[in-house]
Amino acid sequence: MPEIRRTPSQRRRQIADRFAQKVAQKETLRIRGLKHKDETVWFGLGMFGIVGWAIAIPTLIGIALGLWIDRTWPSQYSWALMLLIAGVVIGSINATYWIKKVRSSIIEEDEEESDSERGGNE
Repeated sequence: MPEIRRTPSQRRRQIADRFAQKVAQKETLRIRGLKHKDETVWFGLGMFGIVGWAIAIPTLIGIALGLWIDRTWPSQYSWALMLLIAGVVIGSINATYWIKKVRSSIIEEDEEESDSERGGNE
């Protein structure tokens, strides 16, 4: 395939177009960063903590309820162990639901931003 020769003005225009694209991308990132400036490393660690508590609280409630049942009505089955497992399962479902909800709101927010950017550039 023969190489297409470009004139110097075409090359300059292509370089200018690439430069303008890079500037626009960096400006978009900067604007997103300003919108989310309060979301620091501590914010991310807090999110991990919320997910952890979403699992830990139902688990602890299950253990406490199971120990109470074991003391009140002794049987050959360990209610504490069964309700511990039930608490972990319920907590995991709760955490999964919460993560999906937050993720969908982030995706919607990004789609709205990209739609508004496209609308402004047309």
